[in-house]
Parts: sequence; structure tokens; C-alpha cells
Amino acid sequence: MGKKADDPRKVVRKLMKAGKVKKKCCRSKPRCKKCPVLALKKAKLDLAA
Repeated sequence: MGKKADDPRKVVRKLMKAGKVKKKCCRSKPRCKKCPVLALKKAKLDLAA
């Protein structure tokens, strides 16, 4: 099994470096797929489950 990250912020930072997530939120409604806010929410949910 793979090692899970403890901190969701680390997960998002790694995605930013890989170019999968933008560095800054553009605050559009609805939020875009590359939004760091959505990425952080998703990372928190993944780590909680």
C-alpha cells in the first residue's frame, strides 16, 4: 500500500508544482477545476475517509 500524506496542504502544494492546480484562486462562480480552494477541500475529504 502507498503512504498517505498527513497534511492536505502538502497534497495541494504537490499538485501545484505538478501544474495540476493553479497557484491562486480566480474566484469565479462556479469554481474552476484547477482551483486551489476546491483542491484543498477534496484533499481534506480524501484524508478524512
